[in-house]
Amino acid sequence: LSICSKLCYAIGGAPNQVAGSAAAFFLQIYLLDIAHITPFHASLVLFIGKASGAVTDPIAGFFISKSRWTKIGRLMPWMLACTPFTVVSYFFMWYLPPFVPGRVAWYLTFYCLFQALTTLFQVPYSALTMFLSTDQKERDSATAYRMTMEVLGTLIGAALQGQIVASAHVSHHCTVTPPVNTTDSWHDTPSFPDPSDPLSHQAKVYMIAAGIIGGVYLLGIVILFLGVKEKDDPYALNSDRAIPFCKGLGLTMKHGPYVKFTASFLLISTAVQLEQSNFVLFCTHAADLRNHFQYLVVTILVSAAVSIPFWQKFLQRFGKKCAACGISWMIPFAVMLVTIPNLILAYFVAFVSGLSIAASLLLPWSMLPDVVDNFRLQNPHGKGHETIFYSSYVFFTKMSAGIGLGISAASLEFTGYKPGICRQSNDVILTLKILIGAVPAILILVGLFILLFYPITEESRKETKLALEVLR
Repeated sequence: LSICSKLCYAIGGAPNQVAGSAAAFFLQIYLLDIAHITPFHASLVLFIGKASGAVTDPIAGFFISKSRWTKIGRLMPWMLACTPFTVVSYFFMWYLPPFVPGRVAWYLTFYCLFQALTTLFQVPYSALTMFLSTDQKERDSATAYRMTMEVLGTLIGAALQGQIVASAHVSHHCTVTPPVNTTDSWHDTPSFPDPSDPLSHQAKVYMIAAGIIGGVYLLGIVILFLGVKEKDDPYALNSDRAIPFCKGLGLTMKHGPYVKFTASFLLISTAVQLEQSNFVLFCTHAADLRNHFQYLVVTILVSAAVSIPFWQKFLQRFGKKCAACGISWMIPFAVMLVTIPNLILAYFVAFVSGLSIAASLLLPWSMLPDVVDNFRLQNPHGKGHETIFYSSYVFFTKMSAGIGLGISAASLEFTGYKPGICRQSNDVILTLKILIGAVPAILILVGLFILLFYPITEESRKETKLALEVLR
């Protein structure tokens, strides 16, 4: 694979991460503090939206596996067709409708639509890794390029969104230190008025950010289409028949390495999603860092982007299971931030968290092709199973993340979160600390424990590679 081909492949997936990053860091606080939706309704939007994206994964996998080969490939037409609709749904997801009673239905509709459409892009895009090259090192290299560009996309999304919308969350009277005997009236003073008008400043800055990110989508798909050539299934014999989707799904669910791999990373990805979704809320309401949250988010993502090449070298030198230990680095520092909310410590925690997030992003997409190769070796006379693996993996991770985000938003409702006020109650602050510190720590530790039983080692990878070469 040429460097140009790898770069074009990597750039093609970046817009999804740009939009996903903006939504992960800012959608919850947008729904709560700008749209003035209750935490319970926000939890419904987040959970049902993620669930709709998750349900779309196996459906997308089914139809893509049935697709016929065209002049531009089997996967590329899906990515081209869904992108314009994704841009439209993304923009309206950040639009503040002038009516108040139907806002929940509005955001639920467009968030579900956006999640479903990104799935129709992500499933063929991620499966495309298997149709770039038959060489494991080349696929790992393309994955590293992709992850570096996706982390950069995550950085661009969070930085763009953070810089553009920061003024919507800054309230000058909230930065004034309250008197010692803080009164309930100050406690419940809104930090900004209810922006029912779609042309209000708070609403406009979010729409500007959505329009810019929509343009990034269109640029990314053009580069992907022009720079990447999809190859027909390089593993299958001409006589091989495609595995029926339902049969293939049953076989993947019985494949031991895949089950352990998926169980481990769905817990780890849920932990990272919880950190992302609640980080801005934590900085704003629990750590008195409301004027620094956008810079802390950028620090996390710069650290992640810079460390991807390091992790790629590390896993080549010491193995992929060993590199997974880096995911746990964020745990002690996140606990320190919760217990000692200090500005300097916050930036240090952001840097270390970026290192861990980079490992959690790179490893699953680097390990999944190994699982697919392992399955191929055990089922040598079938083809078309790649999209089944990728779609079912994304289904499980999205569903678990949706459940986690729904529970976290519902927890804020239960503890009495009030949109737009200067200072939340002690119960809300404690809940945010638990969601940032204790819950992700437990999920990551359990996920890494499951990964200990993952059977594919560096030696078995080499054996599988040789066996597949002989088979081909």
